[in-house]
Amino acid sequence: MRKIFFAAIIVVLMAVPVVNANSVFGMSTSTISPSLAPGPENSAVILSSLDQVYPMGQYDTELTYYLGQAGYHVTTIANTNVTIDFLLNQLNNYSIVIWRTNTYTWEHIEYWYIGQLANAQVEQEYAGDFAQGYMNGNAGILGVSLNFFSEHFNTPGMLSNVKLMIVISTDSDAFAGFLLNAGAGTVIFCNGPVSLGFGLMDDLTTQVIGDMVAGQTVYSAVYNAVSPYVQNSNPEDPLDTSYTPPFWFQGNATLTL
Repeated sequence: MRKIFFAAIIVVLMAVPVVNANSVFGMSTSTISPSLAPGPENSAVILSSLDQVYPMGQYDTELTYYLGQAGYHVTTIANTNVTIDFLLNQLNNYSIVIWRTNTYTWEHIEYWYIGQLANAQVEQEYAGDFAQGYMNGNAGILGVSLNFFSEHFNTPGMLSNVKLMIVISTDSDAFAGFLLNAGAGTVIFCNGPVSLGFGLMDDLTTQVIGDMVAGQTVYSAVYNAVSPYVQNSNPEDPLDTSYTPPFWFQGNATLTL
């Protein structure tokens, strides 16, 4: 098994001090085993692949509260408990999926962190994906490339029970189309670089869910979350730069919760 390095994590995630993979990513904040969750029509899951580095904190509590008010049973899964197997085989057990992760680059290929630690067993199980560069373990935890989504989320109906999926991550718009083709009703994504450290994407996600629970459509909720930044895009000082959050959606614009 290759030696595990954390240089990529330090570069991409803004210099978080680590000792080894287990000490940083080994703890889980899962509130309930996914196998105990009720049916997909009233189930939601929050996946926080980098929770040990950038914990969700109060946002997890708020999202769970809002979704609970709408009648959803919420499961939170974090760090190493977010696995390849879960992404490929269990997402369709939920009506709402919120995945919070980010990216790193290895040999000019962009990878999205899974959370599961790299090890010999998973490298053997997915030997073909590793050989083709669809999966990578050089950051210490597993990462998957755009080709991974193209290869594995290409079955119509694979996500037919998922009516809303939110992917809080840099460049998650790149694979949103594959999720839609697999059956997801609506996908909210980030069409550009984001930092989990400042919490803006967590805040926008929480606002969108809160507004949808209050009766708004996904279009109205996302537009209302982003529009204040757009309307105030002219900086007061010429040296200041304007900023619009890279936050939008594809799919059913009339979706409600």
